[in-house]
Amino acid sequence: MLLREAMTDPLLERYKVIIVDEAHQRTLETDVLLALLKKLLKKRPDDLKLVVMSATNLEAEKFRGYFCGAPVVEVPQRLHPVDIVYSLQEQHPGTNHLEAVIQTLSQIHSFEPPGDILVFLNEEEEEIEGVCRRIALEMANLGSQVGPVKVVPLCSTLPLAMQQDVFEPAPAPLVEGGAAGRKIVVSANIAETSLAIDGIVYVVDLGFSKQKVRPRIGTEYLVSWISKASAHKRSSCAGRTQPGKCFRLYTEKNFHNDLEPHTTTEITRSNLVSTVLTLKKLGIDDIVHFDFMDPPAGESLMSAVEVLKYLNALDDDGNMTRLGEILSEFPVDPNMAKMLVVSSGLNCSNEALSVSAMLLVPNCFIRPQEAQIAADDARARFTHGDGDHLMLLNVYIAYRQNKEDLLWCERNFINRRVLVDAENAREHLSRIMVRSGLKLCSTDVNSPDYFINIRKAILFGYITQVARLEHPTGFYLTVIGNQTIELHPSNCLSHEAEWVVYFDYLSTTGREKFIRMVTDVRGGWLAYLTSRYFDLTKLRNSWTKRFLERLYKYQQEKGRGERTRREAKRVLEILKEQQEKELEQTKKEICIVKMALGLMSYRY
Repeated sequence: MLLREAMTDPLLERYKVIIVDEAHQRTLETDVLLALLKKLLKKRPDDLKLVVMSATNLEAEKFRGYFCGAPVVEVPQRLHPVDIVYSLQEQHPGTNHLEAVIQTLSQIHSFEPPGDILVFLNEEEEEIEGVCRRIALEMANLGSQVGPVKVVPLCSTLPLAMQQDVFEPAPAPLVEGGAAGRKIVVSANIAETSLAIDGIVYVVDLGFSKQKVRPRIGTEYLVSWISKASAHKRSSCAGRTQPGKCFRLYTEKNFHNDLEPHTTTEITRSNLVSTVLTLKKLGIDDIVHFDFMDPPAGESLMSAVEVLKYLNALDDDGNMTRLGEILSEFPVDPNMAKMLVVSSGLNCSNEALSVSAMLLVPNCFIRPQEAQIAADDARARFTHGDGDHLMLLNVYIAYRQNKEDLLWCERNFINRRVLVDAENAREHLSRIMVRSGLKLCSTDVNSPDYFINIRKAILFGYITQVARLEHPTGFYLTVIGNQTIELHPSNCLSHEAEWVVYFDYLSTTGREKFIRMVTDVRGGWLAYLTSRYFDLTKLRNSWTKRFLERLYKYQQEKGRGERTRREAKRVLEILKEQQEKELEQTKKEICIVKMALGLMSYRY
């Protein structure tokens, strides 16, 4: 929010003191903000103070050097001792570790003294609740000799009221004098923050995290080791209120050999398209020499500039265009912002808003282990043969038509909370569109162009995330990057699409590469865009490049043919007009002759 405020108030004159908390996380936004504030401190040396805070290892000397010798204040933190227990079996990212987690929880609940448990998993946040149901079922199977268990999810997408459940006490014994109950909190990385949960005595640390990476060809999710700093942060959660124990589900050898000292900063592994557009909006033109704490690779910056040129957000000289200024108003990826802008001209902005909102929230479908077939059948009712984006649109429309009914969501295995978040996101984006002068409109749902216009809008926005089917292998090849990939099995396409536009890119530890959230598009639409956005000479030599060249040439010849036919038609129309004029003139001359002959005859 502070970055967006700086777009309209570059000096942030409303503030005298700015506090940046949890700085150790080194998110992309945090690094950009720190660089901007460092520049701002030079302009306001007397009336602006900056406090950078963290409750964990901050690399204090590195921050001190970055901010020109700023003083460091250390506040001792009182922690109780925590015993570390390592696994005897080495682990590797990407394999299924849920069984090991459940086994460890069973042992703690059966043999360890009373105390609540905090579990760190690497699942995406939308998967946490499903894992909670599985854990609750397995704990119930331990029998009556152990106490009751309450399993609580903790992730950022939960409403605040549900997040408060983690502070509720553990359940009481089933009978007076019986075994004590436990609370098990299942979390993603959110619990690594300064959150202190009373009663936590045991921590189960899987040692992995799923990181969202933005390579050049899309959004990629990678499962990787956490850092040693994160491991220490997780173990300390067991010692905040009393002595505790941390069960690390990896070996001590894994800890020393596989974990880096600190978490890799996002800015060095992320796609920087949004960042470059933000910097341009803030008036920073020399992005290569902008004073980041950990400068990204120059190739990453130039790649981002190239994508922004494809989107017409920057001109050939790297200056922001009028379209770029509009795109920067949207708090979303520039590709999505471009889709929203062009959808207004394609008469489908209402639908583009709904698709965008659904893409911004976690997966809305629930697939409980005990009802997987029923959940899959329910999901199939919303599928659209032309792609996953249209499936999301169908879900949102059906949700609104059913008056946002909770029972309807439960019957269709849909997470209502996710759709409420989508509604809020849609409303926010629609206000920005209205403020930017973009009309909210829809094509007649009965028109054959209804879904075609939506698919065109998606393609126009995500023109840099297109792939073509490679015959006869059945694999797809990305237009940019020449990556050989497969469609993710979750796609709902009803046919083999020649061209697809995609939203996500997923790599597995088995070196398989998938694209998710795909929609069928036509080569003719791409040929039209190719002539406007792509310099084909910059694409690597491949079958796809040669095909695009032939397709573009065909479109040019077709265009010339159409122009020739139009010109010929116009010539015929001119000749016809000329013939009609000549015929009319001849008729007049004949009439005059007849009159003249009649007059001569009369006089004679």
